[in-house]
Amino acid sequence: MGDSRPAAGRGRVLLIDDDRVFGLWATKVLEARGFEIEHVLDPMTGLRQIESQPWDLVITDVEMPRMSGLEFLERVRRMVPGIPVVVVTAHPTVDRAMTALRQPATDFINKPITAEEFAAKVAALVAQRRAATAKPASVLAIGAHPGDVEIGAGGALLAHRAAGVAVTILTLSPGVAREAGGAEGVAGEAAGGPSAGGAAQALGARLGLADLAAAAGAELSAGSAIDMLIAQTHPTVLYAHSFHDTQPDHRAAHLAAVGAARGIERVYCFQSPSATTEFSPAHFTVIDDHIAGKLAAVAEFAAFPEVRDYLDPDQITSTALYWARYCEGRHAEAFEVVRDLAVTGAAPRGRGTAEAAF
Repeated sequence: MGDSRPAAGRGRVLLIDDDRVFGLWATKVLEARGFEIEHVLDPMTGLRQIESQPWDLVITDVEMPRMSGLEFLERVRRMVPGIPVVVVTAHPTVDRAMTALRQPATDFINKPITAEEFAAKVAALVAQRRAATAKPASVLAIGAHPGDVEIGAGGALLAHRAAGVAVTILTLSPGVAREAGGAEGVAGEAAGGPSAGGAAQALGARLGLADLAAAAGAELSAGSAIDMLIAQTHPTVLYAHSFHDTQPDHRAAHLAAVGAARGIERVYCFQSPSATTEFSPAHFTVIDDHIAGKLAAVAEFAAFPEVRDYLDPDQITSTALYWARYCEGRHAEAFEVVRDLAVTGAAPRGRGTAEAAF
């Protein structure tokens, strides 16, 4: 994931299959046609490879030791949403293979297969992946008050920045006005003070502020501010408050953000300290490498007495430790899903999804 090496030749393919004969055959077929392919025998090694390196395509068997191909597929989907996966089976009528086929960006092949058919399928899926990722990624995170974004999604934003993705933070109420400084501003937005600017700088983010507290028609003004930043930054990922929150300002920010985010592919809702017990996440981001950076960003808001209790490092760390129980890591952030086209193809309903205000 953090490896920025360019893809070699026609594409980089990771094959996870305990069938050494098929692995040797697939390697010869694809290397002869200009692909770079790596064959590993077990799914845990495959997951480590996916975490550490960029791939254009993953090929996995239905049945593998320690983990089925479909269990592996679910793990891959959480780690790298949208990456195409080919499930290999010798039994095309197996229900599990058909279940995998119903998921977006997933195909399957039936053994035996000719070299030309195999290479053609790989080439087509790699081309689709490269076309989908040609659009530059950009992240917009929206909070109602200073510190909201940093508390709810600071680690995820640092992870995006570590991957080279541009991040913009919009705070709908800048709070205490102070001397400008810190992060790079966004055209048309007020400059941030040392607290907000310092937090954005700690996250490597651009900062947009909109003072809506005194404006007539706050919801309309919030929508206008969000629309302006969406037009400027063209985000592919948006983070916003959950509707499951006791604070009216947080719910209003959610409605404004989700209402303006109709064309954004991935929309997630973060947890605030005021979230209700109905907050039910389905997406988790490991932030082991970024927990210190998150704490540093949150500490920039220590001058705001109204949120000081929420800024306690032990409270933030314990929350991250709790959510890590649902993913592979020690610290994590949790998000409800309004929409993730890379995974679901639509905004799902049910446990673990946010209410989409459409």
